[in-house]
Amino acid sequence: MPGSLRPQRLLPRLSSSTSRTASQARPSFLDQTTSGACILCQFRSQSNVRMPRAHRLPQPRRFASTSPSPNATPTDTTNAINIPNITNYYTIFPKTLPAGPPPSAPFEIPVSDLRREFLQLQNIIHPDKYPPGPTKQQAEALSARINEAYRTLSDPLARAQYLLHELHEIDVTAEDGAAQHALDPETLMEVMAVQETIEEVGSDPGAESTIAELKKQNEARVVDCVGELATAFDAGDIESARKECVRLRFWYNIAQGLKEWEPGTTEIRLVH
Repeated sequence: MPGSLRPQRLLPRLSSSTSRTASQARPSFLDQTTSGACILCQFRSQSNVRMPRAHRLPQPRRFASTSPSPNATPTDTTNAINIPNITNYYTIFPKTLPAGPPPSAPFEIPVSDLRREFLQLQNIIHPDKYPPGPTKQQAEALSARINEAYRTLSDPLARAQYLLHELHEIDVTAEDGAAQHALDPETLMEVMAVQETIEEVGSDPGAESTIAELKKQNEARVVDCVGELATAFDAGDIESARKECVRLRFWYNIAQGLKEWEPGTTEIRLVH
């Protein structure tokens, strides 16, 4: 039947499309997870998922959903997978994000609900559930896309960068991003002040307590910045959202640098 053959033609595109976008993806400065690891497997071995870093965002492609054929059998590899709507990262999670991206819905999302729906999807599509062959390859491609969608949406910075890139063609992670998306003078002064403090404390006896205080201050900056970012996206103020996103990238950098600090360290490296 022509209708039942349509999924057979569409699904192989998914595997090759996802492979291309995955090879182009650029890991962000906050990614601490093992490359290529399946998030569901990580959930089985530990209770917490480390938040992803922002990355160069792939161009999503539109694919058609399929539903099981009435004549499908256990060996029917075409209809073995119930494919979610993968038009974009938001459509993958219709239960948690039914209204889509802002400004139609708030920028802030319920991460616990997102995780629950993510695990339900992976329980259905996880590649380990299928024998070697075309269906397993399709499941691997779908699983990778769902993983990437979850990692992106569950982190405020990655989510903001995705929205700017996909909806407004603004890529703050580009190689020339430092020139196109310069940091505002006020934030730049704050960043320089943190760096100077680290240089001054060095290996002083009280260095660790000073670094601990800097961490608390930076955590407060991140919370404030995420709030401003949400306000901008919810209001459709894309320019303000872009500026806050650039600021948040620096606060994430500062947080990572402070986390890696050791006695005797006199500077932290910032990735623009």
